[in-house]
Amino acid sequence: MMPNETIQTICSRKSIRKYLPDPVPKEMIETILECARFAPSGLNNQPWRYIVIEQKNTKISLSKLTHYSEIMLSAPVLIAGFLDTAASYHREKDIAAMGASLENILLAAHSLGLGAVWLGEILKNKDQVAKILNAPDNFELIAVIAIGFFESGPMVSGERTDRKNLDEIIFWEKYPKN
Repeated sequence: MMPNETIQTICSRKSIRKYLPDPVPKEMIETILECARFAPSGLNNQPWRYIVIEQKNTKISLSKLTHYSEIMLSAPVLIAGFLDTAASYHREKDIAAMGASLENILLAAHSLGLGAVWLGEILKNKDQVAKILNAPDNFELIAVIAIGFFESGPMVSGERTDRKNLDEIIFWEKYPKN
């Protein structure tokens, strides 16, 4: 079967951790966030909220809260993804919806020729992140995504990581007993 463009985008996306200093045009950021808002959510509550970060001083402050400071400082754009707890109706479902919305960001960035990586380690300091970003009390940090243009090649973009075989992750109808 010949994969279509959507499947090719999904299967070719990879995490990019080093960026060129070139700014990302606002139109591209808006397109990426337009894709984020079309993710599925329970009761269509759309619990995601995003703060776009481009100012160097803000990135410096945030970079002090993670082991991945170099990634944050080199990315022209950071997008902080928050769960709006005031819009939430079921925590687990809303966190799953956030994951879908964040994945849409990663796929949209990739399809536009941008590199991106999902940074989750910063969650250990989510309250400090919210304070730096002046986020409302009902915004709970779920992830920060770094986005930017990148040079091609394995030293900059990283090699594609191995994926488990399908037979390691799929069980048909009944889970096998050990």
